Amino acid sequence: MRKPRALLKTAALVAAVLLCALAIWLWPDPYRVVLADYARQRWQAGLTRNAAKIDDHRWVYAYNDDAPANAPTVVMIHGFTGSKENWYPLAQRLRGRYRLFAPDLPGWGESERKAGGDYGFLAQSARVARFIEQVARKSGSEVVLLGHSMGGGIVALTTARHPREVDRMGLFDAAGVRFNDNAFGLAVLRGKNPFAVDDAASLQRYIDIVFYDDAAKPVIPWPASRIYIDKRRRDAAFEQSVLDNIGRSDERFLPGIQAAGIRQPSLLLWCAQDVVIDPSALDLYAARLPQAQRVLLQGCGHMSIVERPQQAADAVNRLITEARPR
Repeated sequence: MRKPRALLKTAALVAAVLLCALAIWLWPDPYRVVLADYARQRWQAGLTRNAAKIDDHRWVYAYNDDAPANAPTVVMIHGFTGSKENWYPLAQRLRGRYRLFAPDLPGWGESERKAGGDYGFLAQSARVARFIEQVARKSGSEVVLLGHSMGGGIVALTTARHPREVDRMGLFDAAGVRFNDNAFGLAVLRGKNPFAVDDAASLQRYIDIVFYDDAAKPVIPWPASRIYIDKRRRDAAFEQSVLDNIGRSDERFLPGIQAAGIRQPSLLLWCAQDVVIDPSALDLYAARLPQAQRVLLQGCGHMSIVERPQQAADAVNRLITEARPR
């Protein structure tokens, strides 16, 4: 019996050492647990992580450039409280056909945030144009700029104000127009943040707001859930400042106004059960973008790019191969 006991003692010692190593690794930044899972998701999507200093911000982005020569370059811009990881299900379905770039916008995710910085529609649209110019653009390759939610408003402004940087545009459940009143929009107008997360109940409420399809809702196990909640609590003031800018300032409807000047081939994709950006926004954007292909999906909510990634990928393919300018 001595040998099995010795093996058990050795196994227990190894486990203890590994747990101590894990504790030491997490001690400076417990959010590493979440980042480790993001790395797993990125690997599954076939993407690589990189970083670049552009003007006064350090950007972190995921990319894949394993595509045919002169293949279009697809740049994907996330929404409010989002990150580059939101695009991984779509990127996985586009990989190999196009060059792909999914950055964390300055202020969000792993990219740099500066105290007192402007992270509204206009400022971010100028930064996205610089990201395309400095990082994503390749000679002979069309740039296809996609934006989700807040990112859609940013993309509309980027396309309208920096037309040389964008050849085709796609808006997914995009902010930036005065859609029909819903609970989310009215709360924003009252100065609230319906996406605020400060405990387990509000985390579940947040997930239930942005997702309609139960099968697509993420499950965040402990301790990752606790670590994520703590980060969102620390980010509460920043989130509110950005929401005030994009939801209540003079900039809030600027994307829709300036979209009228966009001539590039365009895509408008919404989910019919979106309770964040009401689907009436699709028609408002369409009135300004008569050249746009329109897609209204059923059985999904605000996170169309996660809930219906294959249908979203099919729509992007049509935007690139079939859509025409105004």
